[in-house]
Amino acid sequence: MGNILITGVSSGLGEALVDAYLQNGDTVYTIGQTLPPKFDHHPHFFFFPYDLSETFMIQSTLKEFLQNRSFEIAILNAGVLGEIQTLSDTDLLDIQKVMDINVWANKELIDTLQAHAFVKQIVGISSGAAVNGSKGWGAYSLSKSTLNMLLKIYAKELPEIHFTALAPGIIKTPMTDHIIEEVNDQEFPSAKKLKESTIQTAPEAAKNLLSLFPKLLTYESGSFLDARTME
Repeated sequence: MGNILITGVSSGLGEALVDAYLQNGDTVYTIGQTLPPKFDHHPHFFFFPYDLSETFMIQSTLKEFLQNRSFEIAILNAGVLGEIQTLSDTDLLDIQKVMDINVWANKELIDTLQAHAFVKQIVGISSGAAVNGSKGWGAYSLSKSTLNMLLKIYAKELPEIHFTALAPGIIKTPMTDHIIEEVNDQEFPSAKKLKESTIQTAPEAAKNLLSLFPKLLTYESGSFLDARTME
């Protein structure tokens, strides 16, 4: 039993990971915009309300919440999709909003953890979009490929922490629901491919990841791995 840190826990994978770790007997510290009501009175659940797009205040605001705590693993799960549209139709400000949450918030969190807490393992939730380069996924793909490189560099600079960028596979979340229900799959073929793929429920994915996270330590720190191709 240990302390776990997870970001982005209001729904989807983040919420399912919290549930799985609490059932495992761990103590879970979380950061996000919305408190998942099902955990509100759980004695081993701690929630810090914060909008991670406010990157410039992360270190000063979260320092006290994280200070002198020791975490077995920190799971950087919070992320946004942005609009599925061509890059030429995408405003730089919209790309920046995606980058702030998917990349720069994680940089600030890693720096805060390194300076004020103790953490053995950091896993950034990445995506196959980081390497696929599909039409319409510009902002999201750019953010996830940058996240992969961010973690690879930190692996070299902070060798006492083990880093992994992990693509968890396709999971039923509000993000995938949006793609399936609202994105034109004729214009954006990757949306059609997603609709035809095997989609895990969030609890299924969380259960799989809990068994997978320790195995990540056997790979080189800074690696980008895909849960779908791992034994």
